[in-house]
Amino acid sequence: MGIATLDHFTRCVGEGFEIDMGTGSLVFTLTEARPLPERGFPGMTRAPFSLLFRSGSKVLLPQQIYKLNNATLGILDIFLVPVARDQHGIIYQAIFN
Repeated sequence: MGIATLDHFTRCVGEGFEIDMGTGSLVFTLTEARPLPERGFPGMTRAPFSLLFRSGSKVLLPQQIYKLNNATLGILDIFLVPVARDQHGIIYQAIFN
């Protein structure tokens, strides 16, 4: 795929991204893909964007790089940070600069 861009993920909103936990897997649903303000740094290879994923699991995963597998995009290493919890599960964010 090369460098991941907002366009890659926009097509996948609503799709599942599976994380193999070794003893089983968790599926995160991509719920939002939105642009971030551009700061115009010289040499930027893509416009910055944010992704939000929802996990229905009650288990809080620590912030770290996870190997996510998606039917459309394949396997991607993405740094996820838990940012919220509600009655439906936990929300994780990834920022791409």
